[in-house]
Amino acid sequence: MPKRVWITSMSKDKAATAWLLQLGKKYGLAPDGHFWVDEVEKIAFQAPLENLLAKETALWVISTTKKDLEKESVRYGLSLLCLCLQHIKGIGFPIMVVTPDDALTIEDLPTPFKGSEILKSDNKTLGAKMTARANTPIKKIPSDYRINIHANQGYGIWYELGPSKGQTWNGVLAGGLSSEINAHGVGPKGSIPLKTTLEYQMQGLELEIDDEKYTAWAVKNTIDEDQSYYVRFADAPGSILFGQMPDQENQADFNLLRLS
Repeated sequence: MPKRVWITSMSKDKAATAWLLQLGKKYGLAPDGHFWVDEVEKIAFQAPLENLLAKETALWVISTTKKDLEKESVRYGLSLLCLCLQHIKGIGFPIMVVTPDDALTIEDLPTPFKGSEILKSDNKTLGAKMTARANTPIKKIPSDYRINIHANQGYGIWYELGPSKGQTWNGVLAGGLSSEINAHGVGPKGSIPLKTTLEYQMQGLELEIDDEKYTAWAVKNTIDEDQSYYVRFADAPGSILFGQMPDQENQADFNLLRLS
């Protein structure tokens, strides 16, 4: 059975998308895809998630130009979708960015895409590389944390945060660069808790990292591999930081993700 490749077209260029579909078929793949909809507030980023999570999908190809990625809302929506995908399939799941631009680099992409491969659309080996990536077993890349996104137009976009398997956070802190948290909770991993008990919650904490100021909330609950800290931001946070709440014995060592 041919490997499935999911193609996300950012520019709605039908000709470029049709060419990628034909290229995939030519190299024995089963390509499919969609055109990106820039409506984060309507949770439009989740539209292709079921297809990306399908067992037979082995590669995500993003067809884009550097200009297509200029809007913060576009980068933010892509980041949210990527985090949902990586939560299930791992951060080693192959992502290929296909572009006609020489100027587009990894530095132009949000943190969740740092392991992606950027290829020019006129690269003569593009089809062969798509096939190779789709048929290579996903590399397991360890992480000190886990992150997932729960999103719905009714309750908004929630981040689920916690330590990786076998680790425990003695207290937890999370914050945003361009937006502040407006709700938080602690509960079993996998779903936003309906009821929560917060220990010594703190709000409006200010932290400065690389000359950028983050506003954070925190609780002293113990967060292990079966418990998660859930936070919702008032708006797109730009970048987020999170991790174990530091104390006198432990230095601050937060995870920092640029999402837009």
